[in-house]
Amino acid sequence: MNILFYAVITVHVIVCFFLIGVVLLQQGRSADLAGAFGGQGSQTAFGPRAAANVLTRLTTWAAIVFMCTSIGLVVLFVRGNNANSVLGGEKSAPISAPAQPAK
Repeated sequence: MNILFYAVITVHVIVCFFLIGVVLLQQGRSADLAGAFGGQGSQTAFGPRAAANVLTRLTTWAAIVFMCTSIGLVVLFVRGNNANSVLGGEKSAPISAPAQPAK
């Protein structure tokens, strides 16, 4: 169970870095420097639509894997942890009766 937990953490970290990279590679609408001056210089490799579709699909799948590994990590952590609560091992304070009023 421990090996599976560490394997999911490893996949999760790799997907995190991949997701950050893919999101940073995407360009916004009209955010291109060449677009400000009317040029098409930066969109010659894939064309304006092909690169956007590939990056959008990669972002979608990376986000799905990220969410699945996040849920998997929570499930594996809860199953491997014997305590039911954060305060499960704490002793409760003794209950004292209120002071009697003076007569």
